[in-house]
Amino acid sequence: MPLSDSSKIGLANRFTVTVEPGKWDLGSWADAEGLNVTWEVPEYQAGDSGNAKYFAPANTKYSPVKLTRAVTLEDSPKVKGFLGANSFNHDVGAEVTIKLHDSFGKPVLDWTLRNALVRGWSVTKFAASGSAVSIETLEWHHNGFIDDEMMLT
Repeated sequence: MPLSDSSKIGLANRFTVTVEPGKWDLGSWADAEGLNVTWEVPEYQAGDSGNAKYFAPANTKYSPVKLTRAVTLEDSPKVKGFLGANSFNHDVGAEVTIKLHDSFGKPVLDWTLRNALVRGWSVTKFAASGSAVSIETLEWHHNGFIDDEMMLT
């Protein structure tokens, strides 16, 4: 599908992460993986209708989201501060927003992870014999990012 001259294109290398409550700005990241959703699809086959099968959507499943980037003086201390402030008192109901930007830094699309909880943080090993860039990784468990919650009234 061709794009028009006015299409805003989200660049995979331009996205930022914020956490509410507390308005934690965790800065820019290099990679985000796990922004996907699947549904269990149970199958039912009645004994009286030949080979006819019936399908229905069931449980929604979200993968943990893993963020990675180079350790930087500007953004990595923000994550360290966030982890220190929330190590023993995780806010149930925290929302993590991943916002994709275009080449001018304007927002194109965002995903808000509901009831997010830090699953882990790590940094690559340090080795005096190498010349690699240090990479940090932050992982989140969450209850989803699409508006599909059913409310009982």
